[in-house]
Amino acid sequence: MGEWVIGAFINLFGSIAINFGTNLLKLGHNERERHSTQDNVGTSGKVPVKPIIYFQTWRVGILFFFLGNCLNFISFGYAAQSLLAALGSIQFVSNIAFAYFVLNKMVTVKVLVATAFIVLGNIFLVAFGNHQSPVYTPEQLAEKYSNMTFLFYCLVLILLVALHHYIYRRGEIILAISGQDLRPYWQMLLPFSYAVVSGAVGSCSVLFAKSLSNLLRLAMSSDYQLHSWFTYSILLLFLSTAGFWMTRLNEGLALFDAILIVPMFQIVWTFFSICTGFVYFQEYQVLPLSLSVELM
Repeated sequence: MGEWVIGAFINLFGSIAINFGTNLLKLGHNERERHSTQDNVGTSGKVPVKPIIYFQTWRVGILFFFLGNCLNFISFGYAAQSLLAALGSIQFVSNIAFAYFVLNKMVTVKVLVATAFIVLGNIFLVAFGNHQSPVYTPEQLAEKYSNMTFLFYCLVLILLVALHHYIYRRGEIILAISGQDLRPYWQMLLPFSYAVVSGAVGSCSVLFAKSLSNLLRLAMSSDYQLHSWFTYSILLLFLSTAGFWMTRLNEGLALFDAILIVPMFQIVWTFFSICTGFVYFQEYQVLPLSLSVELM
């Protein structure tokens, strides 16, 4: 059994734990809103809302979210980033069960059909995806960060984030001025733009986590010392982007309906995680060879 199989299984369990934690976070926000409404009934003034950390459901959700991310971090040392990021789409499957049993949301036939296609796509992904996960030296990793293709991709990512941040702020201003419900397209565009900004920046933490995992494997198999400027730089970038993602995720769950925003978060996160790993590790050079080997 190849190392990528171990990585795939660890990532599957991690993704399901993350999705379960995300739904518990949303449930915690729902409980907070419900308690706030009950506390304000029959009172002349507005009762201050308790911080979300006071709700046990939210705290348990954080633990599952943290555990899932730890498992995903471990999995990065065994398989390609594009393969593991795409396997994260298993969250769409688990999200149906959690949304139904945890959040009491209705599941439509269209959602079930779409989920069946996701499962089918994951089968093809595991069968024909990139199964290589070489260990790189710090010099090789630094060279990939300065690659012109990756730098161009980062520029496109920055422009995309700026565009959707502007769209989201524009929607907020329109909502504040009108004081009425937004038009139907704004009701979808507003959470989508929020998710794009969150996922585009937050998914970079996957790349930094993959780099850190690579350095750990290198340290365990050679005399490489982890305490270097490169390791600390990658660690700082990982903590910054992961912290940004966690903050935006928590805020998004408070702002939007879970049945809408959670799939949007998952789509954007998965898409940009795949693209980032595909460009940075230049996996487009490995894919034709991988496909030909699998089909022989």
